[in-house]
Amino acid sequence: MATLPGIPGRNTLIDVAKSFGPDGKVATVAELLNQSNEVIQYMPFKEGNLPTGHKALVRTGLPKITLRRFNKGVAPTKSGRDPIEDVCAMAEGRNEIDVDLAALNGNTNDFRLSEGRAFVEGMNQTFAEQMIYGDTSINPDGILGFTPRYSDMSSEAGQNIIDAGGTGNDNTSIWLVVASNETVCGIYPKGSQAGLYQQDLGEIDAFDDNGDRFRAYGEIWKWKFGLHVNDWRYVVRIANVDVSDMVGQSGTQAITAATWINKLMIRALARIPSMGMGTAFFMASRSVKEMLSIGALDKSQNALSFEAAVNQYGQVAPGSVAGSGTQIQGGRLLFQGVPVLTVDRLLATEARVI
Repeated sequence: MATLPGIPGRNTLIDVAKSFGPDGKVATVAELLNQSNEVIQYMPFKEGNLPTGHKALVRTGLPKITLRRFNKGVAPTKSGRDPIEDVCAMAEGRNEIDVDLAALNGNTNDFRLSEGRAFVEGMNQTFAEQMIYGDTSINPDGILGFTPRYSDMSSEAGQNIIDAGGTGNDNTSIWLVVASNETVCGIYPKGSQAGLYQQDLGEIDAFDDNGDRFRAYGEIWKWKFGLHVNDWRYVVRIANVDVSDMVGQSGTQAITAATWINKLMIRALARIPSMGMGTAFFMASRSVKEMLSIGALDKSQNALSFEAAVNQYGQVAPGSVAGSGTQIQGGRLLFQGVPVLTVDRLLATEARVI
């Protein structure tokens, strides 16, 4: 995996996890999560101020400024603020592996690690799904994700919803996030550990379907996570992207479709007040990224490009695509310098946002 440039003052999940103990165990497990989830590399995490999450005052309006004259006073004003409380979810999994099964290939530790990676991926998918679609009004055990926060074009945050024109129930969304502790970030409960935590229970008694015992290696996997949106202006949703219309194109029509997506992404970038406020990234499904890659072939007209992974079985060194003016990091797809991350949990069955 290519090395990403450091982000001064903004701790990713890996940075935070390294602070928990000298043995590096938590950080090692977090590294596995990092390899499985691109968003983890860009989203900063901070400790909440509550055992269940984070409570904050979110600015909803700016103070009124007066142009004064000599011998004339200025009335005091203040910014508008509303309190919000973002809760954290407690995701947990447990696995039990028959000791004799684990010993079959002659390397018990490798067998257990391979099974552990499946739990890491499961946690990754749970986090991604909650981050995008989590709704505490439907599932109080989850978190409040991006979608319920940006689901009404008539709301204040509706200013950052761009309508791609799709109808029906076969739509998807593209998300632009500028993440930092001051804008949008992940959170973990006060006094808890950041990131994915693994506890090795050793050899234990497990039970089959009949209640009979057998010896097994036991593990517990835990991850307490939440999402805090301190400033709604730093998230933009491109909603109502009609998937069937998009993927049904071919040839010049496909390039036209990709160019259309590019224009929507340019509009999304223009909605951000200041790109310097955090780390910017797009989140898109594989279908959307497929169309964007097709558009990258027409580099003379699109500010989008990709680098062929000529050393695809090893590490791809950072470089640039000639003539594109876009820097490529580790073969990733970027749009005007902003990484486009794959989020498989982004649905192609979203209802139209109005």
